[in-house]
Amino acid sequence: MLEEAGEVFDNMLKASLPLTFIVFLPAVLLLVSPLQAEAAHEFTVYRMQQYDLQGQSYGTRNSVLNTEARTVQADVLSRRCVLMRLADFSFEQYQKALRQSAGAVVIILPPNMSALPQDIVQQFMDIEPEMLSMETQVPVYFAGSSSAAEVLLHTATANGFQMVTSGAQSKAVSDWLITSVEGRLSGLGAEDLPTIAIVAHYDSFGVAPWLSYGADSNGSGLAILLELARLFSRLYTYKRTHAGYNLLFFASGGGKFNYQGTKRWLEDHLDHTDSSLLQDNVAFVLCLDTLGKGDSLHLHVSKPPREGTLQHTFLRELEMVISSQFSDVKFSMVHKKINLAEDTLAWEHERFAIRRLPAFTISHLDSHRSGHRNSILDLRWKVDSEVLSRNTRILAEALTRVIYNLTDKSAPSDLQIFTQQMQVQKEQLDAVMQLMTSQPRAAQLVDKDSSLLSTLEYYMSRYLKDVKLYQVKADKRDPEFVFYDQLKQTMNAYRVKPAIFDLLLALCIAAYLGLSYFAVQNFGLLYKLVQRVSWKPKQQ
Repeated sequence: MLEEAGEVFDNMLKASLPLTFIVFLPAVLLLVSPLQAEAAHEFTVYRMQQYDLQGQSYGTRNSVLNTEARTVQADVLSRRCVLMRLADFSFEQYQKALRQSAGAVVIILPPNMSALPQDIVQQFMDIEPEMLSMETQVPVYFAGSSSAAEVLLHTATANGFQMVTSGAQSKAVSDWLITSVEGRLSGLGAEDLPTIAIVAHYDSFGVAPWLSYGADSNGSGLAILLELARLFSRLYTYKRTHAGYNLLFFASGGGKFNYQGTKRWLEDHLDHTDSSLLQDNVAFVLCLDTLGKGDSLHLHVSKPPREGTLQHTFLRELEMVISSQFSDVKFSMVHKKINLAEDTLAWEHERFAIRRLPAFTISHLDSHRSGHRNSILDLRWKVDSEVLSRNTRILAEALTRVIYNLTDKSAPSDLQIFTQQMQVQKEQLDAVMQLMTSQPRAAQLVDKDSSLLSTLEYYMSRYLKDVKLYQVKADKRDPEFVFYDQLKQTMNAYRVKPAIFDLLLALCIAAYLGLSYFAVQNFGLLYKLVQRVSWKPKQQ
């Protein structure tokens, strides 16, 4: 039987090669030809935070993505890449994707953030901390607005797209350094002069490190610190206005990670050296945080200053300057005790208060829980240059009245010191703000060779003396903080055949196999039919 079938097939190949193609070629194409996926789009995506702090894990723990795209309106999200717009984003939708074990979440940002309605901005700022508080294995990415992203959003349901990231699985970054910068202006007189420290952290924070520009928090605080350094350096240049106070300026790193830079700086000054300005006679520490908008100022303290202390004197002078020269500004003191049971400190001054140094934080925010302090929507347009200049002048006037003891010298409360040639330079503040917001300043991205740090060191060296860098590295055995890589990747969207196509293909293959089985079972009839068709041309 097999020999007879082989002879038949041999005769078919010899007698009618076109007929052979007609019979066998469709099966070959259906069964062995690969279905090539078409490369459709490529765009940059930014991964959600992934870090460990005090042994606690935060953010997404996964970075690898290779799954089919769906919009959040789809009924089934399991093992799918869920696409959604920031303007339509809600925490309920985010939780829905996580509950259904989505393969990934991609949030598409609008082309113009400043055009977002204020209620949507505030809603997302409130959601960001909740997203980070939930550790998840689902990769979460943010994509800038682009034609590719918009096309995907509109066609993800109708057409199949396979979303694939280019990077590998994230891993911990070893030996990462957090760098801080210190500079000083030495007072005129004896060695045991009182010291006023002015502190601001320079790093930013948001749900995605590569999108964290931190204009108000804390670009505004650092801008004011640098402008105060410039103003007082001019006063300390001349012997007639050289005051009997040491001024210590500190731009701290790792502020958004429980003020790691400040912690190490205090340890170096108080525990690892015999001579330090922070050991001898500290008048107070003024921390600057989020000062770029609003018509209010709040002085946050862990313990209300006692009357007769320099802390209380500064509070009194600050109230006097605001009431007499800036009556439209609302001022208050906010008292909050340090809660050591919490994983992170509320304000930077608490780091100093723990070491029994008198300190407070000035901010336009009345609570440390405000979403404005940790948001990717904290962009340059959120900072009002006029307000920033006004707050700089308020602090400069109040500090000057303390340093030169102007109230006890019967100077009028409405005396304006920083005017004309000594006025606050709004252009200088704007230039610093432009520098701060020209690149993301998340602590995971500012390495020891960063251009931001070199520029900051150069700027402080222009006006201050003894400028030094302080660096902190996590302990290898019991790290207080751990950062991870793969925070910025390229995402490819490949157009693939939809599921209905696979079903049709399966039906076609089944039909072909059924016909083949019928042909084998009725081989004799088929052979006679083929023989009759192939012999007719020969007879002609």
